[in-house]
This record gives sequence, C-alpha cells and structure tokens, in this order.
Amino acid sequence: MQSDEVRKRYLAFFEKRGHIIVSSSLIVPENDPTTLFTGSGMQSMLPFLLGEKHPLGSRITDSQKCFRAEDIEEVGDNRHTTFFEMLGNWSFGDYFNHEQLPWIFEFLIQEIGLDPNRLFVTVFLGDEKNDLSRDITSAEIWKQLFAEKDIEARDIILGTEERAAQVGMQDGRIFYYDAKKNWWSRTGVPDNMPAGEPGGPCSEMFYDFGTTHDEKYGKHCHPNCDCGRFVEIGNNVFMKYKKTSAGKFEELPQKNVDFGGGLERIVAATNNNSDVFKIDALNVIVKQIESLTNVIYKDSATTTQSFRIIADHIRGAVFMIEDGVLPSNTDAGYFVRRLLRRAARHMDLLGMKENMLFKLVPTIIQAYSGAYPELASKGDIITKEIQQEEERFRKTLQQGLARFEKIKEKDILGKVAFDLYQSYGFPLELSKELALEKGMSVDEEGFRQEMKKHQETSRVGAEQKFKGGLADTGDKSIKYHTATHLLHQALRVVLGEEVEQKGSNITNERLRFDFTYSRKMTEEERKQTEDLVNQKIAEALSVTYEDMLLESARTLGAIGLFGDKYGDTVRVYKIGAQKNFFSIEICGGPHATNTKELGSFRIIKEEASSAGVRRIKAVLSVL
Repeated sequence: MQSDEVRKRYLAFFEKRGHIIVSSSLIVPENDPTTLFTGSGMQSMLPFLLGEKHPLGSRITDSQKCFRAEDIEEVGDNRHTTFFEMLGNWSFGDYFNHEQLPWIFEFLIQEIGLDPNRLFVTVFLGDEKNDLSRDITSAEIWKQLFAEKDIEARDIILGTEERAAQVGMQDGRIFYYDAKKNWWSRTGVPDNMPAGEPGGPCSEMFYDFGTTHDEKYGKHCHPNCDCGRFVEIGNNVFMKYKKTSAGKFEELPQKNVDFGGGLERIVAATNNNSDVFKIDALNVIVKQIESLTNVIYKDSATTTQSFRIIADHIRGAVFMIEDGVLPSNTDAGYFVRRLLRRAARHMDLLGMKENMLFKLVPTIIQAYSGAYPELASKGDIITKEIQQEEERFRKTLQQGLARFEKIKEKDILGKVAFDLYQSYGFPLELSKELALEKGMSVDEEGFRQEMKKHQETSRVGAEQKFKGGLADTGDKSIKYHTATHLLHQALRVVLGEEVEQKGSNITNERLRFDFTYSRKMTEEERKQTEDLVNQKIAEALSVTYEDMLLESARTLGAIGLFGDKYGDTVRVYKIGAQKNFFSIEICGGPHATNTKELGSFRIIKEEASSAGVRRIKAVLSVL
C-alpha cells in the first residue's frame, strides 16, 4: 500500500465519523517561543485542547508535516526520520477512549489490512506518588477488541524499560508501563508539569516486524525495545487531567483525545517491511540516488546508512524550503543547512563528489504532488536554493581542509571540531575520518556539548525575536510597541499582579501579547482592560526612559522578562507623571513619546496560547 492511499483512507475514515479535515500547519510554527519546529500534530491544536472552541467543531482530523531536529543523529537506522507526517484525529470534549480505541483498531485492521497478531499495545501503569490511577479501562477495551479477532490478550505489568528488558514479554499483548513511557504532557512526566498544564495517560500501538532481537539492547525484547523489532505506529492520548497550583491533579471539565500516528511507519507496516526507507515516498529517492551514484542501497551497512541519511535529509530540506525556511547559520535555517551539508557529505562517501542533491528535488516533488501540490509551484526556488547551498559547501569544504591541516594538537578538541562544522560545514564524521588518517582522535562528547549549546542559543534567539516583538521600527510598529506596555499594566490592574508577560509580536498592523493567566478572560474583564488602555491614551501621558542598574530597576518596581539574561545596566521606560507612573518596565525600545500618539485601542481576540498562557490580539485605529 502506498503513502497517498493510506493518508486518503485515514482522513476519509474519520471524516465518515464526523471529523472535519483540516490542512497541515507550517513546519515552523508561527511565533511559538517554545520551539523552532512543529514536532507533533498537537502543536497547532493546543488552544483547542485547552478549551478554546474550534471554529470547525469538536472533531478534527489531519495529516501534519513535522520535523524533529533532535532525531538528526538517529537517522540511519530502519525507522528514524527527521521529517515525517503525523496522521491525527482529535476530540475536543466529545468522545473518549471507548470510541477512539475501537475506531483506530478498525482502521488499522480492517481499513488498511494490518495483521492483528502483529499488533501490541501499551497502557499507563499509574503513578501512586501523584495519585494517578492505572488505565484499566483502556486495557479492558483492548482485550475485547483482540478477543473479537480470536486473540487472547494478556495484560502484563512491565513498569520501566529496564525491568522490561530483564523479564521479557511473558506471552503478553497489553503492557503496563510507567509515566515515562505512557503519560503525555508538553513537559513530560507528572512531576515536571507546571500548574495549569493538561495531561493524561496514553496508549501506544506497536507493530511487530518479527526481526531478530539484538541483545545489546537488553536480554529480552519488549515493545519499547530499541532493537527495531517493534516499531511504534501510533499513540492515543487521553487528556483528562490538569495539575493544580497545589501540585495535585484534578480532572478536566473538557476531556480530549489526541491521536498521532506516523504515516511512514504505518505504510511500512502495511507492507510488512521493517525498513521505512522502502516505502514508496522514500524508496523513489533511494532509487534515484542509486541511479546517480551507481551504488546499490544494500551494498553494505555504511552504504545503507548513507542512502538513508541522504534520502531523509533532502526530503526534509525540500519541505522546509517550501515553507519558507532557507539555509542559514541561525535559527531554523541552521538546520536546513545542516541537513543539506550532511547529505552532501554522504553523497561524497558514495563516490559522488560533485553537486547532485538538487537533482533529487523533482523526484520528491512528484512523490508528494498529490498531497502537497504547492511543492511543484515552488520547485524552481527549492532546486536553486539546494544547488546554491551545495556549491557553498564545496567551497567552504576546501577552506576547512586547509584549516584542518593547521591543527597542531594531537587530538581535536570538541570546540575545534564544532568550529570546523559551523564555519566550514564539516560534519563530525568528516573530522573523525580525517583525524583517523593522521592518527588523531576527536572529542565527540565535547563536540556534542558545543552543538547543544548552539542549539540552545538558536532556540533562545527565536524566543527573543518573539519577545522583542517588532517586525520593523516604523512609526506604526513603534506605537503598537508602546501600546503593549499599557496593555501589560492594564492586565495586571484588572486580573491581578500574577499576570506576567510571556512574549509579544508586533507588526505595523496589530500587536499580539502573551501573558500568564490560568483561564479565559470574561467579556467584562476584556472591556475593563480595553477601557483602561484607552483612558491612559486619552490622558496624554509622557513616555520617558532612564538607564539604571538592574537591581535599582527591581527596587523601583519595574516589571520585565526576568527570565531573560539582562546585563548589569538596563533601560527602564516609564509612562505617566513622575512618582505616579502608570507603567514602568524594562525594555529596549523604541517607543512613542506620548500616549496621545497611539489612537484608539481595541482587543479583537483573547485565546489560549499554551498551558497557563493566554494571548491577546489588538489593533490601534486612527494612527
């Protein structure tokens, strides 16, 4: 079965059950300070999981484009990819596990023909410390579903992965794992969740490809084993709890279902082929690489790894460039560059030391033309960007080789190896190869630490852009920026001083302001906030600033994003008369000189942004 058919059948299956089909969101989420990429289907759905009403109803289904940068180093085995599609169906306070599990079982077994004897599932063991009960209900539903196929489904308590590797599966089919494996929230296990965040037990589904267990992953195999025999193909999340300020868990008034299933892995299961790179959409890329290099995919383990890395990385780069992310040294563009240069390096290892990656673009566009016709319209741009990036890499590669020859140390420090990577595009594998030829070694752990620091800097950089807010420094944007100060203080007056800014984004057409608050604002609170801002605008308050020590600013009562790393000296903006300021806030500017310049302020929307964070969108008129 091919990818297009599985995707179409999935969407049609849930459409028949009252779900509305929605399009995929962008790979790079719009102004989300928590992440550079859309790494799961739920990211764009979070406001509705938190209680907002979806304009299309309480049942939604989609296929979401996703990218997981953290999996770059994992690519090369039989199942990991950086780019993937996540099939999803959602219930916002509608149905729950009694409907979800039979539906997804029916889809997998009857709609796309998986062998039920090869399906194994996991459920939540419970968490005594947090008074979270075992998910016996889901286990019983699964037992009944398997019984209908004349399969005895024993439920076995495994707990941790470590214990599972020691005791094995014990002829079970339903396995209880702890919160580390079978609990979902954005921040992980229950202990790590902040107040106000939703979460719940999940039930994962694994397909058994029947491959031989590799004991380097433990004495016994089990569904969560990394040996490759079992591959997770989907996860049913039953979001039913919310963590309180007291650290306890209470049931949500709106219980939700969040299902995510990896399209590529499901397609691999339908063909009973444990190698995800053999599915149609990836195999055509593999075949094209064979044609360009005259090398066979399964020629050797290292050759196979290179094929997989090239196929995955070029596909990911194509989709990211189509979504507007171009190769660069910062933020999301850094990962596009990393994908392309790593792919180019593995083309070299296959003996193709010339620009060839761009020749794979038409193959990818054709493979996805049915589901993503927009790829074809940007084909020339995508091809040009990839060709130029590979040319840049070839040039810096020569410069990097010259730099490498000048290294005098016996062993290459992690920082030096990372500099070779960042400045000259040297993948770690290349530095290791060259070092080996010279009888040297590379500090791989040091390299990874430097990489981690760089990734964190990129993430913070993206977050700072979001917090800094201004799309430009034009007159209108400056007025909107000044209005955010009034809005921030007005919210603290109306809702209380628990309100803290979490981010802002400003264009010359509107402002968007994120703040901490545990619930949706009432209409009266919105009106009070709006009226207070307009009152301060009408009062024609002066806007001034003063540079001072950070501690002095705190003593003065200035508010700011204190999670940021301010310097010793900060600039404090004050709105209002001396010693009777309406707003006093640490900020870099720029601002209007008087509130009378702003015009009329109007809130057009107030909604959830993430757990415990609300978002206001507002406009100014008569600017």
